[in-house]
Amino acid sequence: MAHRFRPGMGGKMQLDLELVHIRSGESFAAWRHGYPFRTVRWHYHPEYEIHLVVATSGKYYIGDHVGDFEPGQLIMTGPNLPQNWISDVQPGEVSASRTEVIQFSQDFVDRLADAFPEMEAAEALFQRSRRGLLFDGETGRKVAPLMRRVIDARGVLRLALYFEILDVLLNAPRVQTLCSLNFMLDMEKSEESAMNRVIAHLRENLTEPLSETELAEMTGQSQSAFSRSFKRHTGATLVRFRNQLRIDLACQMLVSDPEARISDICFDVGFSNLSNFNRHFLRLKGRSPSEFRATFAENEAARMPA
Repeated sequence: MAHRFRPGMGGKMQLDLELVHIRSGESFAAWRHGYPFRTVRWHYHPEYEIHLVVATSGKYYIGDHVGDFEPGQLIMTGPNLPQNWISDVQPGEVSASRTEVIQFSQDFVDRLADAFPEMEAAEALFQRSRRGLLFDGETGRKVAPLMRRVIDARGVLRLALYFEILDVLLNAPRVQTLCSLNFMLDMEKSEESAMNRVIAHLRENLTEPLSETELAEMTGQSQSAFSRSFKRHTGATLVRFRNQLRIDLACQMLVSDPEARISDICFDVGFSNLSNFNRHFLRLKGRSPSEFRATFAENEAARMPA
C-alpha cells in the first residue's frame, strides 16, 4: 500500500542534509546501521544510495511517496532525493542492524563512464533512480549476500562486488518508480530558483571573494552537490562562470574609460594578479586587453564621419 504526500509543503517535517563519509582510498561508502540512528530523519544527500532493509518493519518516505517496508526491501535513490525509513518498534526497543547501504557520488559514476564503455548500459538506471526505485523481493534476496560482503570487503574486491550488485539491479524485473513526476518537476523548479538567486548574488558581488561554500549554503546543498547543480544550470564551473563575468565587466571598463590603466582594471574587477587576468582575457576574447581596447578604438574611428 502506498500513497502520496507533500512533505515540507505546509507540514512540519524538517529536511536535513546528511553528510556522507567516503573513506580515504575508497570510491564509495558501504556500511550498516541500527535503529534508532542519527540518519533516521527526513533527509537528503548528493550521493546515490542502494538501501537494503535487514530488520524491522514500518513506513518509508521517498519524495512524495509513502509505503510500507519489511526485511528484504531494496530501494535505490538518486542525488538529493528526500527520504526516510521509520521502524515500528516499541519505546526503548533497539535494532542492532536494521539497514545496509551503499552510497556513491555522481563523480564516481562519471569516472566509471569515462573509463568503461560498458557503463553506458547503467545510465538509464541512474537517471530513473532520481525518482526512487523499488525492486522486487527476488532481487532483494540476490543482493543481500553481496551487500554483506561489500561492507566487509577491502581493496579491489569492493569494486568487483559493486559491479556485481549493479548488474543484478540492471537485470531486475518489475522495478517500481516511486515519487511522482510532478514532485521531481517541483524539485527542479526549486533548485533552479535557488540557483538564480545565487547567480544574481554573484553578479551583485562580482569583485568580492565569494567562496563556493558560501554560495552552496544559499541553496541548502553540500559543496559537491552545488558544484554539479551550478554546472548543469550555467554550463560552466563556478570559477569559469565568474571569470567570464569579470572579463565582460573589464571589457566595459576598457572601452568606457580609454585612460584607465589595465592593471587598475584587473584589480577592480576582482583578479588578484595581472598575469592571471591577461591569460583569462586572451582565452575568452581571443586578444589581449590592450589589443581589445585598440581594436574597439579603431572601429569607433572608422564609424565616425570624415
